[in-house]
Amino acid sequence: MPSGHRRRRLAAFVSALVLALTALGAVSPAAAHAELYHPRQHWLRASLGGLFLHWGMRTAPGYTDCAAWEKAVTDGGWTADYWVNEARKLNVQYLVLASFHSRLGYARAWPSKVPGTCSTERDFLGELVAAAKGKGLKTVLYMTDDPKWYWEGLPDGQSWMDSAAYSAYKGKPVDLHTRPGFGEFSYDNFVEVMGAYPDLAGFWIDNDNEYWEEHGLYERIRAERPTWTLSNNNEDTPIMDMVSHEQKVGMTPPYDYPQAVLTPMPRLTEGEWKLPTRGAWWYDGTDADVDHPVTMGRIFTNAGSSVKSLMAETAMVNGRFPSKQEAFNDFVAGYLPKVMHTIRGTEGGGYMYGGLQPGFWNDGAHGVTTISKRNRNLHYVHVLTRPSTDHVTIRDNGYKVLRVTDARTGRRMAFTQSGGSFTIRGVTAWDVYDTVFRVDTFGRHGLYPNGWVIPSASASLEGYPAANLTDGDYLTWWDNGRTLPVSITLKLDAPLPVRYLAVNQREWSPTYNRNTFGRPEDSARIKDYRVYASKNGVDWGEPVRTGTLESARGVRFIDLDIRGARYVKLEVLNTWAKPDAPNFYQRLGIDELWLGTHYVR
Repeated sequence: MPSGHRRRRLAAFVSALVLALTALGAVSPAAAHAELYHPRQHWLRASLGGLFLHWGMRTAPGYTDCAAWEKAVTDGGWTADYWVNEARKLNVQYLVLASFHSRLGYARAWPSKVPGTCSTERDFLGELVAAAKGKGLKTVLYMTDDPKWYWEGLPDGQSWMDSAAYSAYKGKPVDLHTRPGFGEFSYDNFVEVMGAYPDLAGFWIDNDNEYWEEHGLYERIRAERPTWTLSNNNEDTPIMDMVSHEQKVGMTPPYDYPQAVLTPMPRLTEGEWKLPTRGAWWYDGTDADVDHPVTMGRIFTNAGSSVKSLMAETAMVNGRFPSKQEAFNDFVAGYLPKVMHTIRGTEGGGYMYGGLQPGFWNDGAHGVTTISKRNRNLHYVHVLTRPSTDHVTIRDNGYKVLRVTDARTGRRMAFTQSGGSFTIRGVTAWDVYDTVFRVDTFGRHGLYPNGWVIPSASASLEGYPAANLTDGDYLTWWDNGRTLPVSITLKLDAPLPVRYLAVNQREWSPTYNRNTFGRPEDSARIKDYRVYASKNGVDWGEPVRTGTLESARGVRFIDLDIRGARYVKLEVLNTWAKPDAPNFYQRLGIDELWLGTHYVR
């Protein structure tokens, strides 16, 4: 066992080594699986979000005749340029057109040779694709899997679907009111669209149809349109590029949308919600308010978790939005450009890309952080709920802070750094929606390198061993195999000081107990814990720290004051998930753990 003098020299050497490695960028996530970063996804990863357009025959006042609806649209002055310009006001990069929707009369807003539901003579889809391309935006087409609303909005006994016409086209009986029959019909529409619109960017799919899967639809799309992306709603289908999460509510604060997102990075993820505070996803004749604080907060919190924001606006028959939605778009057009550099070209901070800790801060403050994709020493702190004081304190995650400035004005801000956090002081002007600070740092310091910490666990699910806890790879993780209590032991090369334990838990569960479409969900995160220290791995004594870890996203810290230990053990007594959410109860996954030698000053 090294003497005290040798231990101090060893600790100093470790700190110096970590400084050198982090300054060179050597401490970074491992390269992800190629499919997660396929070139077809580049434009989507670079985007902030999109504009969701539910618009069809049942748009108020509603039509039951396809030709009458098309005439009303054209006579009303519909133009694709209007939608494209409104999307640009929102500072989004793509539009999703949902006319072939189960609740909107299954209207295809494009000419089709496949009979079965409404198809227009005028090519609204083609005009939108061309207009969007001309302004540097992408168009994605929504497709439904669901025939069950064939009757909605019609007199008794009528249907939006013409099975006889489609059967004649196919030369065999096909009932469009069944899932297999509708699956075949919609499959033919996918194929026709792929051939007719080469500039389309992809499909946004509202859940899978069994016929599509059995007949290799997605594989065919990949083969015929390899540059197109596929998104699925509320389902994580492996062949898809992105998972969308629909209309999440119930979190605190109400704007923190990612608290209900179940998809870990680096999977492409999208949050979709209605901008009007009440009413349907489509125009139902009302001009409902848009909640500015909640909507703006969702845009920023989504960016702080690398989640795309798909905002649904309710276009009227002539394509225009109700006045309150237009007014919101005008507001965003004047507000967002001043801070766009803080949420585009960035990733969410406090996760696999590094960065500062998000969540609840001091004196009631709440917010998120972002980190530049090109410069991992450039961070942005987004204070969405201001503190009751004139300062905000953020956990530094080992980064040495060099400078803090107001991201809008460039004004230098006073700050101090100690005890694992830094405090921005003397803030006199808080923005209503997002007070943004630019934080320049010089690497991460005081972290034991992964190779110096050897993990083991009292239980692991097969294929998810404890070795994954310190491998630096966020595509591998440790799983407790539903064993609780469970302990993780971290072994150092020698008895060394440990100032804190940091943990990035697997972000595959919400942070609170909720229900989504009848599915109970809850937080599969550490709740009550104990931390022990030992010099020999046998004699542990009393815990050096006990506590409750908050149910929150992003990196979490357990502060310690261990002067010299070769073994540090984290004992997880329970998790936040309750038994009424069986898919989450007693489950725990951790991406990465690390130990801090000292706080940065």
